[in-house]
Amino acid sequence: MKAAEPFARFAYQRHADQTRASPATHPVVIIGAGPVGLTLAIDLKLRGIDCVLLDDQDRIGEGSRAICFAKRTLEIWDRLGCAAPMLEKGICWNIGKVFQHEELLYGFDLLPEPGHKMPAFINLQQYYAEKFLVDRAQALGVDLRWLNRVMGLHSGEQGARITVETPDGPYLLDGRFVIACDGARSPIRTMLGLEFMGEQFEDQFLIADVRMTADFPVERWFWFDPPFHGGQSCLLHKQPNDIWRIDLQLSPDADAEYEKRPEVVRPRIERMLGHRDFELEWISVYRFQCRRLQSFVHGPVIFAGDAAHQVSPFGARGANSGVQDADNLGWKLAAALQGGAGLIASYDQERSAAADENILNSTRATDFIAPRRRAELRFRNAALALARQTAFGKRFVNSGRLSTPTTYQNSPLSTPDEAPWAGGPPPGAPIPDAPLGEGYLSEKLGHGFTLLRWRNGSNAGGVDGLPIIDAQDSDRMLIERFALAPGAAYLIRPDRHVAARFRDVTRAAVEAALNKASAGWRG
Repeated sequence: MKAAEPFARFAYQRHADQTRASPATHPVVIIGAGPVGLTLAIDLKLRGIDCVLLDDQDRIGEGSRAICFAKRTLEIWDRLGCAAPMLEKGICWNIGKVFQHEELLYGFDLLPEPGHKMPAFINLQQYYAEKFLVDRAQALGVDLRWLNRVMGLHSGEQGARITVETPDGPYLLDGRFVIACDGARSPIRTMLGLEFMGEQFEDQFLIADVRMTADFPVERWFWFDPPFHGGQSCLLHKQPNDIWRIDLQLSPDADAEYEKRPEVVRPRIERMLGHRDFELEWISVYRFQCRRLQSFVHGPVIFAGDAAHQVSPFGARGANSGVQDADNLGWKLAAALQGGAGLIASYDQERSAAADENILNSTRATDFIAPRRRAELRFRNAALALARQTAFGKRFVNSGRLSTPTTYQNSPLSTPDEAPWAGGPPPGAPIPDAPLGEGYLSEKLGHGFTLLRWRNGSNAGGVDGLPIIDAQDSDRMLIERFALAPGAAYLIRPDRHVAARFRDVTRAAVEAALNKASAGWRG
């Protein structure tokens, strides 16, 4: 296996901030140009907020890393104008299958209903996703600075001052807000002396990206106790360019450096595939953690993505939840810079709840896939046996429940329903997509609050400056998904969660819900 070359490399450029007599001040400084930092920088730029994005590297492409990007993430990137090349390059899939030994237990469809612009998932190497995000950021004029390593941070009431090391020496930079998107080993987290809550799992897993031509269908395949891998679990996914992700469970006491040797990995892959016609592209061994910071907001310093929370890879919750952090934070930062500072606390509340949900689901999947106690093993074996015989038993099998966006059930921004609804997304829930006119609802929503209503002769609920989308009688799928009736409406947040819904919409009700959801800010 040859050493991997960077997928893309970027030149360091000296910035005028480095020669100033006093530190330059920027509204937002983002640390880390991974998927989360890039998403946030693009979002802020589209909202008219100039930010600085710092990264301590000058390259993209050290292994494929995250590969599964969920429908919600794709909808966010579509709003930001960068989903199209990802869909064109990525492998779209909705179907998963679960095996025990070599027998199919069951299959599932993650998007069984029609009328969505985006697929349930695409598989795309992280370096492609990052490159498309960099291209979009550069096209928008984002101030992206490579080989700028943050070496020190001092936080105060009015912002934070950071010390940045570059090939030309250090300089100081002030930010009204500093956003730490600097990954699982976050230096910013260390500088502030912050520690994670949660647990680290002892089980180890080997990732091998394999180049081969194969006629396997474009599906997620997961095996319990496969005969080709000593009774442990295995996962197979297709990526672009005839690359296949293979994930093999190892014993907790396995020697990681030994297990990563190509001469050790290759025989295992040969047993799995039944042939030798493949090349090893990338190998890694990992242990994982299910942990998070107690708080994501520390004065002007805010944490997002792996810097704030970490989960096991089962369910593809890492990168997807991080992008959703950025989606939740972007409009709230824009509001805070314009006087709506109260919204920042809601980022901590909502995304902490999302992290807890992801950690819970991730931990349950890990305990099922790699049981640590006899009781867990007995339950797993009983569930697998039941799944072979009954339809309801399949619901107990957990091979990694795949990422879905969180409903903010106790959000301070939500207005509770005044009357029961039979269906439709409740306050705090992410909205579903649906056909609307010649396109989709997801395409019609902008970057701010929107009122969605079924017009049906009514013109109620209008508020000055608030965009309105009127569903027509012909938009039956949308009307059904939102359980709309004549006179009903939804107030949709900038991050496309429900702020409120109204059986009989009035201007006064919309005004009250809008004020609550925006802390008085109108973006």
